[in-house]
Amino acid sequence: MTTTTAPVLRTDPLPWGVIGVVALTATALMAVLVGLVVGGGAEAPLISDPGAVVRYGLPIAKLLGTLGAAGAIGGLLLALLALAPERPEFGRALDVAAASAAVWTLASATSGFLTFLAIYAQPVTLDPQFGALLSNFLSTRELGQAWLATTLMAAVVTVLCFALRSPALLAGVAVVAVAALWPVAQTGHAGGTADHDAAVTAVYLHSVFAAMWVGGLLTIVLVRSALAERLPVVLARYSTVALVAFIVVASSGLVSAQLRMGGVEALATPYGLLVAAKVLALIGLGAFGAAYRRSIIRRLEATSAAGATAPRGAFWLIVTAELALMGAASGLAAALSRTPTPVPQVPVEQLADPTPAEILTGSPLPPPYEPFRLLTEWDLNLLWALIAAFGAFFYVAGAERLRRRGDAWPIGRTIMFVTAMAMLVFVTSSGLAVYEKYLFSVHMLGHMVLSMGIPVLIVLAAPVTLAARAIHARKDGSRGPREWILAIVHSRFAGIVGHPLVASVVFAVSLLVFYYSSIFAWAVSDHVGHQWMVLHFLLSGYLFVNALVGIDPAPYRPPYAIRLIILLATMAFHAFFGISLVGGTGLLLPEWYGAMGREWGDTPLADQQAGGAIAWSVGEIPTLALALLVMWSWSRADGRESKRLDRKADRDGDADLEAWNAMLAERAAASARADERRG
Repeated sequence: MTTTTAPVLRTDPLPWGVIGVVALTATALMAVLVGLVVGGGAEAPLISDPGAVVRYGLPIAKLLGTLGAAGAIGGLLLALLALAPERPEFGRALDVAAASAAVWTLASATSGFLTFLAIYAQPVTLDPQFGALLSNFLSTRELGQAWLATTLMAAVVTVLCFALRSPALLAGVAVVAVAALWPVAQTGHAGGTADHDAAVTAVYLHSVFAAMWVGGLLTIVLVRSALAERLPVVLARYSTVALVAFIVVASSGLVSAQLRMGGVEALATPYGLLVAAKVLALIGLGAFGAAYRRSIIRRLEATSAAGATAPRGAFWLIVTAELALMGAASGLAAALSRTPTPVPQVPVEQLADPTPAEILTGSPLPPPYEPFRLLTEWDLNLLWALIAAFGAFFYVAGAERLRRRGDAWPIGRTIMFVTAMAMLVFVTSSGLAVYEKYLFSVHMLGHMVLSMGIPVLIVLAAPVTLAARAIHARKDGSRGPREWILAIVHSRFAGIVGHPLVASVVFAVSLLVFYYSSIFAWAVSDHVGHQWMVLHFLLSGYLFVNALVGIDPAPYRPPYAIRLIILLATMAFHAFFGISLVGGTGLLLPEWYGAMGREWGDTPLADQQAGGAIAWSVGEIPTLALALLVMWSWSRADGRESKRLDRKADRDGDADLEAWNAMLAERAAASARADERRG
């Protein structure tokens, strides 16, 4: 009798988890120390030197906070997108996230304290005056508030990673962790006047996706023993995330460097040298990523299929080398934050004679407005440009996957979605984005495109349906993009906001709520508020249009007659809103549009009235198109029903008609018999 034994997993005796952590932190510390010396961040200032402990300790504390944030965000991301909740790997990844968040919390608190010492140059004492000064810094100064907010949010992430195990709740924790990087992103070199919004966006995206990249790989190393034969699968999933992170980190780093360096001649400066070194590290990491996707993952999959043997030291040595290179890049980034930039970053309040526009927006007035400048003036919004680019890429890739599989997907839908993404870039980065800060009419034109134009194209392209068909379903209990998309679409919240009545009310009433409340001021004056405005217009428009003519899932679609009534009511509401602006005699936001100090274009009131005309006229064009679509869908539905009945009649010899005629004949006979009895 022949006995078969299960394949034995060969494990390497070396503690690669410890080795990986040491490699990451050691190279990061060496890089930050070298970067401080090369960039001049370690030099003592001529006035108010806080001491060597603060000069070296602050960038090191920031570095440790960066690595802690990476472990927390990367651990959560890997658990939510690559690991199965019922397996031990899931809990270990959350333990990594919790421990990393604890490091992040302590490092952020230390960074805030050392920042206080660097600014005030106060000796550390137990005197009440020192405590009052520190309390004032943390509660009233923007920099202190940023570090305090980050510390508190990191502490919340620490506790919740220990306490929660539900993927849905952990997704909310991941959102908190990502948001915790925002307060500090607005400080440092991003706080100057050189296109403040673009600088802050680039820094934030850079830090978030670098954290996903570094933290994801670190988590894989630390939970390696729990992965066993599942390592190739998890590594392949991480590789996709790493590729996206590489693109975002590279593009955001390019934007940041351009804003702070000006031109290539700045590469000869200390700041430029550190940037060049970081670029080399990024190229090396890109080479590691290409090796993973081209050969390493395939070899691991083949090895696992052949004998289920765990990878040996050669593989983990490659991973450790990649972590070391990640540490070097992180250390250089920390050193750059303390290095003077070739292009001075001067806050608005420090300008000698700022104009009203510079005080309000942080930037000087653009050239006098002419319609053609909507095409010639550009101000890249990196966030929405990346969203549009990735959206178009993944949509086309999904359609191509269906084509290769032999399934049909209309080319018209692909064209509509790509067009919608191009329009999104145009609205958020072209002259519309430049002049909307100064002209209400331009702002309203962008609003109409965001809420009425782009959503119609997206709905008709049916991206959720494409994702459900093209993305592979997970079989191991984990949640991938397909599972998360369908979970959101079929959630109770989506069922409420996606209901036609709720979606139409939100779409229509939000016009009044947005423009006649303080939300409008927040949206035009604050960077976060502006991004929220774009997101709100897109989502409210999508939910409204999808409830009426969508192909993607919706909780309920009313009869076509009711849809037309909803559309007519919405059209009337838009008309009422536009007419109220055309006839209005008071500015909606006089402290903004009326205080720019511009000498070109219409007066603020006349420009606002022009914006009302745009809301009235331009906004009705998509509504009319929707009405035509509803009527066309109605006629098609009636035609399909007629054809169905005709086919049924052909199959059963028109049994329904014969039954109807028999019923009428029976009624006629019964009526005749009744008449005879009465006679």
